[in-house]
Amino acid sequence: MPGRGAADPAQVLDQAIAALNTPGAQPDLEAIDRALKVSPHDARLWHIQGLTHRRQERRELALPALERAASLAPGEPLILHGLARTTLEAGLPAIDAYARALRANPGDPELLIGLVSALSAEGRIDQARSGLERALATEPRWAEGHALLSRLRWSSGEREKFTSNFDLALGEHPLDLELRRQQILALLHAGQWTALLRSIEAGRRALGDLPLFDLNEAVAFDESGEFGRSTALFKQFAQVEDATVQVRRVRHLLRTGQLLAAKLLIDRWLEHPEQATFWPYAATAWRMTDDPRWNWLEGDSRFVTVVDIRRQLPSLDALTARLRQLHQSSGLFLEQSVRSGTQTGGNLFQRIEPLFVQLREAVREAVAEHVRGLPEPDPHHPLLRGPRAPVQFSGAWSVRLTAGGHHASHVHPLGWFSSALYIKLPTADGGIEAGALVLGGPPAELKLGVEPFRVVEPREGHLALFPSTMWHGTRPFGDGERITVAFDVSLQA
Repeated sequence: MPGRGAADPAQVLDQAIAALNTPGAQPDLEAIDRALKVSPHDARLWHIQGLTHRRQERRELALPALERAASLAPGEPLILHGLARTTLEAGLPAIDAYARALRANPGDPELLIGLVSALSAEGRIDQARSGLERALATEPRWAEGHALLSRLRWSSGEREKFTSNFDLALGEHPLDLELRRQQILALLHAGQWTALLRSIEAGRRALGDLPLFDLNEAVAFDESGEFGRSTALFKQFAQVEDATVQVRRVRHLLRTGQLLAAKLLIDRWLEHPEQATFWPYAATAWRMTDDPRWNWLEGDSRFVTVVDIRRQLPSLDALTARLRQLHQSSGLFLEQSVRSGTQTGGNLFQRIEPLFVQLREAVREAVAEHVRGLPEPDPHHPLLRGPRAPVQFSGAWSVRLTAGGHHASHVHPLGWFSSALYIKLPTADGGIEAGALVLGGPPAELKLGVEPFRVVEPREGHLALFPSTMWHGTRPFGDGERITVAFDVSLQA
């Protein structure tokens, strides 16, 4: 029996598991520590302690706890998976950890994907691809695995036939709708409209007419400028209650000059729980029609800040050198906005190297200071309606651009604030707008003629913060190298 004041291990475990399964909740670490004094050989308690530290972004503490759990339960799949995943997130070699987890749970898809990520993180792309190809030879209908392989092929520089693995699988399983869906999504992200139309036609021959095919055919025609054909196809989706469908209709209405119809559709979806992807289009439509709501949404100068945090950062030279090493095993990601450059994988702020811990905490304080200067809460505003603490990050990465490199205009609709932290900049050659961050300009392919409302001159050691739902991109620059760190601040529940 536990002594007076000690925790009941079984009760603590149940409460901690419940907290981990509840968004926004945190297990009681002090209670877990007390329970471990009562049951120091309970692998489940060590496991839950490790997962709690991981949730609190303290992977340097999570790893010892998970390693202890694995030593006590060397064959437990969940513990081994948690250890492998946390090792990879922390920026440590994780291939052996994933191999060990797979021996305990052979064929687990999440573990296979993790092993591919671990191999890729160490620059062993060919091994990652060959291992994934072997797994797909055994499970040819594993659609998520095919999607991952197509992304690997794209990041390795393949363009024309990067989804040919889907073609092989669909040759054997032509009626598999999920395989067709994932191939269509890959071609959609790549903007390969001709190949997308071929994939849709093949799908129709096998499965007949389906909304999946009609919608993506409409998108392909619309993005290709064939508005007569896209207009006819989009009409059938006018009443479909799906945010992904309706945001495509918004794009179509804007690019075909139907501003009133676009605004009415946007306004309807701004009342919907899935409103996030509509805010940047609202900003564009409101600016184009001099709607005063734009000033409310994006016009307040307190929404955007640029601050010099060089003194709080690690040495920029040391950061540059380390980031260059990470970029050596990085590629161009299929779903990203980078042009003529590379983007690191994983989450930089989860790494436990002191360099990145100092970077993360310097950024965290800068974000907290920015948040303290925001306007009063507004339950209707996407930036001002939620809790403002604690500052947490949903992702952090580095981008390295070379001559002519830039970011296409885009948004991060699931974030709160997004960023650009300038680590290394090329010698100025083209004025202050060379490589500059531009805010408020919608994607060029919409051809709306709406210019950015703010241009931010890049300066080493300076951090730019702006709403995640605000269109942002960069100007191309001439020769040289541009290294930045970017991150998204999480929306608080």
